[in-house]
Amino acid sequence: MNRQTKLVIFAFGIIKLALHLIADSHSGFQGDELLHIETGNNLAFGYMEFPPLIGVLAFMQNLLQSESVFVHHIFSHIAAILILIFVSKITIELGGKTTAVFLVLMCIIIAPAFGRSQQLFQPVVFSQFFWVLNFYLLTKYVKYPDKKYLWYLTLTTALAFLTKYDAVFFIVGVSSLLLFKSTRQALLKHKFWLNIIVFILLISPNIIWQVAHDFPVLKMFARLYETQLDKQAPLGVFQGFLMALNPLTLLITFPAIISMFHHSMKAYRPLSVSILLSIIFLTFSQGKGYYFYPIALTILPFGGVFWEHIILQKRKWIIYPIGIILFIGVFLIPFGMPVFPLESYLKHDYPYENREVIKGGQFNVRFDERYSKEKWAVTLKELKNVYDSLPNAEKNNTIIWGKHYAQAGAVNLFNERYDLPKAFSLHGSFYNWVPEGEMPETTIGLGYNVGDFFKGYFDEVVKIKTIYNPYSKTEEEQHQHIYICKNPKQTFDELKTLFKDRVFE
Repeated sequence: MNRQTKLVIFAFGIIKLALHLIADSHSGFQGDELLHIETGNNLAFGYMEFPPLIGVLAFMQNLLQSESVFVHHIFSHIAAILILIFVSKITIELGGKTTAVFLVLMCIIIAPAFGRSQQLFQPVVFSQFFWVLNFYLLTKYVKYPDKKYLWYLTLTTALAFLTKYDAVFFIVGVSSLLLFKSTRQALLKHKFWLNIIVFILLISPNIIWQVAHDFPVLKMFARLYETQLDKQAPLGVFQGFLMALNPLTLLITFPAIISMFHHSMKAYRPLSVSILLSIIFLTFSQGKGYYFYPIALTILPFGGVFWEHIILQKRKWIIYPIGIILFIGVFLIPFGMPVFPLESYLKHDYPYENREVIKGGQFNVRFDERYSKEKWAVTLKELKNVYDSLPNAEKNNTIIWGKHYAQAGAVNLFNERYDLPKAFSLHGSFYNWVPEGEMPETTIGLGYNVGDFFKGYFDEVVKIKTIYNPYSKTEEEQHQHIYICKNPKQTFDELKTLFKDRVFE
């Protein structure tokens, strides 16, 4: 890698970090992030919705005892920068130089797909990082069939699996190595079955956890298919994916697809087939559009190399119009992350967002982190008022029940600031962290439009406060309600039994 290429990577890394830091300054926490942060206080070999690595990262962030969005995005930002670095390294391994790296990194910067997905503290960004790292190691193994790359790949693929289960799609792609004589002979020579055994051993703690808990992740996926994935139209998924990548990046992605199977890339055919197998398997699994983002990161390098080797070698001047066209794509960056304050966002009508206001609403804001700082501040102040209204003797033995895991997560993250008791929930992974034994005489319930939900579990339930959310895009989340619930009808253990099959509702 020459000095000029390093400067290009460094410059894009600075731009990428700057965008994320600006977005941090305009953001609160997205609902799922509050669950992920709480996993750091409850380390385990697995969780209901995802593997355990996110909990380890959350644990390290939680050591700083901070409520800051920036602090809880530290690892996400590091992963985002590493993605740029390893995508660049893939491009170079494929024969690309400075121009190819520039084109590929420019596509990543202007794609809304790689804004929010790499901004939030979620398994998604770490999954993208490991997918790219794994593909880089796969590229090295295809080029130089050295045993050490196979072992590196074994370790990082295990880490990918322990990050997000979509690593299975990458593993399916890696099976392409068995389809080609050269790589098949290398695998046999290196006794690849030993790598498979080590991989299984590395992920076995999580598998054992899933078995011990009756495979909750399968129940979660079943619920996901029931409520979302089965209702997806393939054309709609593709259109959303295209917009998320930024249509201007077709300048690179379309030639990339041609390049993958071009005779000049014959030596890398196992890589092309691995990408194709991953796409096919993911398509038949009815994956959401963002499930394809990691694959897009591995396709882009082929496009950068195509332009540099096939077109720009003879017509170098073409880089200027291409660069200008891609630069125009920066106008789509706000679609992917809140680089502008909420007030500015509300003034603009973005073309591909459905901004039709719901009945009773004032705005329709697509991503809740844009307004969640205000939302949780209002919610927790109202909870504080209700809690302070209780007699002192009662306050000392009160707990908060958040119907949604994000509500419980918000209370637990900010409870010291507002001097509130800890919260529990029976939703998602919070189910495993419910206290044991008798329930206190008084519970403060917090839920969205849940009707008479709490009345089934207490003799006395009184709605005390309704909190209006003008930014909601759904009627369900337009209002939150605070209840005082007294005289529980069951213990915590009995409550868990009642919710055993309702964890993901």
